[in-house]
Amino acid sequence: MTDLLPPIIVAVLCVVLLAAAIVGAWRLNLRRRRKRLLGNRHGDPVCYTFVINPSKPSAEQVRAHITEFCHTHHIENFSFIDTQLDKDGRACAFEALRNGANVVIAVGGDGTVRTVASAMAGSGHAMGIIPIGTGNLFARNMGIPVDDLDAALGIAVSHGSCTVDIGRLTLLDKPDDDHGHAFLIIAGIGFDAMMIDDTDPELKKNISWLAYFVSGAKHLFAPKYHATVSLTRANGDTVTNTDLQFRTFLAGNCGEIPMFSLMPDATVSDGLLDFEIIDTTGGLLGWANLFGDVVHQTITGKAQQSPLSRNSTIDQLQGVSAEIRLPHPVPAQVDGDLLPPTQHLKFTVDHNALLVRVPVL
Repeated sequence: MTDLLPPIIVAVLCVVLLAAAIVGAWRLNLRRRRKRLLGNRHGDPVCYTFVINPSKPSAEQVRAHITEFCHTHHIENFSFIDTQLDKDGRACAFEALRNGANVVIAVGGDGTVRTVASAMAGSGHAMGIIPIGTGNLFARNMGIPVDDLDAALGIAVSHGSCTVDIGRLTLLDKPDDDHGHAFLIIAGIGFDAMMIDDTDPELKKNISWLAYFVSGAKHLFAPKYHATVSLTRANGDTVTNTDLQFRTFLAGNCGEIPMFSLMPDATVSDGLLDFEIIDTTGGLLGWANLFGDVVHQTITGKAQQSPLSRNSTIDQLQGVSAEIRLPHPVPAQVDGDLLPPTQHLKFTVDHNALLVRVPVL
């Protein structure tokens, strides 16, 4: 019996030492993960910059909440940059990157998100989103909570990320533009841009995105558009139509809006834009048919028209670019932001150019 004690003691000691080593390694890994997430005084901390739109009614309350959240979660290296009339989210994001930010977080609506994304695309740095706008369409499409500030903040400072495409609308008749205007959701020319241009800001504050329908009713009988369109498909083939007629021409990166699916086949990371060419005839009957088409594809989840439609058309195509020439300037929009009227423009896509913080499933 006494001869067995030393081996037993040695075995027990080995087990204890092994357990201690495992616990030590686990604690070291935990410290490293915490350091990567929040940084510490002995290493290079993660530097967060929040680009905030101060015009939003809740902006100052949200700023205070973000500050409290960071202090509570021991995030010391953070700062704010406010957008201004002459300094949009793109300029703010570039400033944040120059100042050493590792993660730039857009705090605002779709306009702030898209302009920050315009600068972050291709930077290799992550972008977070704190949605405080009226639509918050891109946040919704990415699964980011729009009514839970702490949850959105938790996602923004986490390491759950994915790469997505970013669309660009370049005004080819505006040579002074130094970049293509970014869009993450939908850009377009025609009826949709006119509707956005005529939307009452106060009404939008009160009834959110439904205000667009009120504005749209004013332009149901506006003249149609005629254009020459050259669309380049994924395989490089280009198809040209020299007399395309439409009410609105849309290019989408993702197509889900509250209650409806405008582009069921649109995917944010497939390297393609989904083009939608919409036309109606027969006055109100045509618009009613078009509404039925949207409801039909929302229910079915497929990019196809309702079999009952007779006075509307939705041609849906995919490609990597589309160039459009019109006989006279027309209104254009990107993610709900109006651009100067244009008669020569091009839609393109930057594949997997943007790193976005998203929920981890």
